[in-house]
Amino acid sequence: MDCFEAIQKRRSVRSYEPIPVPIERLKAILEAARLAPSAGNIQPWRFIVVMDSYKREKIAKGCRYGRFLAEAPVVIVGCGNQRASPRWYAGDTCIAMENMVLAATSEGFGTCWIGFFNEKVIKEMLEIPSNLKVIALLALGYPREKLDISAKIAHLIRPRKKLEKIVYLEEYGKMFSVSA
Repeated sequence: MDCFEAIQKRRSVRSYEPIPVPIERLKAILEAARLAPSAGNIQPWRFIVVMDSYKREKIAKGCRYGRFLAEAPVVIVGCGNQRASPRWYAGDTCIAMENMVLAATSEGFGTCWIGFFNEKVIKEMLEIPSNLKVIALLALGYPREKLDISAKIAHLIRPRKKLEKIVYLEEYGKMFSVSA
């Protein structure tokens, strides 16, 4: 699958098969994060791969919208080093995590990005040092095929905006014509 196809096929998966992710494929996905660009090539990201069911359950309990994290075979905790890159640690970590999302999609896995979680619980449980900030969580695994009515309704209510609504030419408000 090429990059653009992965971008088109990517979706938030909130239900996973109870099948382990092969370690070699997991390493390839993590390698995609390692290769991400960062300001000054500082690479302020650190990733904690959580496969232990007890820890995934505890993380899920602290996520209002992420209860499904307990069933994902892998949860990747993305952290940014605030001291190493005070201005760019969060953005750089997000870029690396999106690389993982696209790599996982191209490998046939499902992912879901979680940005609302109990950072204190996660930092204590995973012994994350104070200079690191938890930026996001990423559920990873084989998608379970099920009818997800809420996702379908959300996409009907809030479909993707057209290119003309989000891109301007030369200055804000000047229409960027897709025929150009």
